[in-house]
Amino acid sequence: MDIQFNSNEDHNKLEASALKKRLLKIYKGGGDKRIEKEHSKGKLTARERINFLLDKDSSRIEIGVFAGYEMYQEQGGCPSGGVVIVIGYVSGKQCIVVANDATVKAGAWFPIAAKKNLRAQEIAIENKLPIIYLVDSAGVFLPMQDEIFPDKEHFGRIFRNNAVMSSMGITQIAAVMGSCVAGGAYLPIMSDEAIMVDKTASIFLAGSYLVKAAIGENIDNETLGGAKTHNEISGVADYIAKDDYDALNKIRSIVDKIGSFDKAGFNRIKSNMPLKDEEDIFGILPKSRTGSYDMKEIIYRLVDESKFDEYKANFGKTLLCGYARIDGWAVGIVANQRKLVKNAKKEMQFGGVIYSDSADKATRFIANCNQKKIPLVFLQDVTGFMVGSKAEHGGIIKDGAKMVNAVANSVVPKITIIIGNSYGAGNYAMCGKAYDPRLIVAWPSSELAVMSGSSAAKVLLQIETASLKKKGKKISKSQEKEIFEKIKNRYDTQISPYYAAARLWTDAIINPLETRKWISMGIEAANHAPIEKSFNMGVLQV
Repeated sequence: MDIQFNSNEDHNKLEASALKKRLLKIYKGGGDKRIEKEHSKGKLTARERINFLLDKDSSRIEIGVFAGYEMYQEQGGCPSGGVVIVIGYVSGKQCIVVANDATVKAGAWFPIAAKKNLRAQEIAIENKLPIIYLVDSAGVFLPMQDEIFPDKEHFGRIFRNNAVMSSMGITQIAAVMGSCVAGGAYLPIMSDEAIMVDKTASIFLAGSYLVKAAIGENIDNETLGGAKTHNEISGVADYIAKDDYDALNKIRSIVDKIGSFDKAGFNRIKSNMPLKDEEDIFGILPKSRTGSYDMKEIIYRLVDESKFDEYKANFGKTLLCGYARIDGWAVGIVANQRKLVKNAKKEMQFGGVIYSDSADKATRFIANCNQKKIPLVFLQDVTGFMVGSKAEHGGIIKDGAKMVNAVANSVVPKITIIIGNSYGAGNYAMCGKAYDPRLIVAWPSSELAVMSGSSAAKVLLQIETASLKKKGKKISKSQEKEIFEKIKNRYDTQISPYYAAARLWTDAIINPLETRKWISMGIEAANHAPIEKSFNMGVLQV
């Protein structure tokens, strides 16, 4: 291995280590003292509940672990959005589990918590996955009620989705393991079956204090809406459990009896590991986001037996398209080629840039995958579409529109991995969040923005200095540099993968070595939902 490889390896492994440290801190939720407080009540924490519920030693992926990261600092923070969401296996069946984290503000709903819960339901709806709710929440975080209550994508949408999923035949099971108050009380009761834990669970539209204030009635919470009340008197709940373990075992028993599902029928054979060492990814991927590398070398370390059947290998070289298998699943890969390449006219083309010929090739390949019912995997390291008079006169907008159209109208599942840059319209064409990937995850090396921090700072600097000069102010070189660094630092913060993940623009930041698992479990989830419409790109300017 050369010096550059070793330098890259050191850098990327440090990034992976930093990711792990951040995750370990987030896994603590509200901290050790609050975890001890939950234990003193005879309760498990959200993560402990999920670990007990899921099949032992089975694969799992966590959605939105960085939700709320470094947000809500004035409110004391909101680790993981106060809710834990995992796709895993219960009694051998793939399910999505949503658990309120009572160690974070008593499980209260922040704006990002509502967005995260809606993402879980979106995944369940798209993939027709059974969804399990482990409820333990004090309700809406009242100081921020205006950002969570009234809008279309706010709190109420969750109950709307409960109703929609029920009509679609998607299994919903709820276990109330703590508080379940006000509007939140509808969630377990709109599920197919509801379990309540004796002595610790409660469901009511208004607690005892509010009841006293509203109608003058004196009553304690247990009598008002405890497990025995709702199992013996109101009939609101279906089962009573003696403790958390009993409730989770009841869920496992219910899921164990769910019948088989109609499959989409995606092709899968026996899985084989890549022949090339996955660990080499850390040395291949350059430290700098402007660095070049051969994306094929990354692909060879992600796909089974390192086999990649490239489509139109000598045409549109800044996009790689081809067929492969990942954990046995047949996939169509669309990936940005990051090294400099020459086109048919022997002209040098920039790596990571989408040219007209590349867009044309990708459009055709995406259509082929849709016709063959092959899931699509997008590997993003894109700086955008080519600009300039030559590109414009050659119809880059038209060709780019065709590619965007193909991505938008794809009926096969799409999974997006952001490896490096994800800039501008390149993000859209390579199936960014707006284009409905079933899962979208980022490596620690990724950046998401309209353009790079340096490019954006240069543009904004020109605007700001021009404005100051119009006011008659002279700007020295040192002042220009100071303004540039100030703008760049602010912009660099916003293009970080952690900034994106905190806002759920991505589902997770993952170690590159976890990529195969995420793709495989994503396709397995999608296989629950047969394709119900045909691929149609509509009107195009050819």
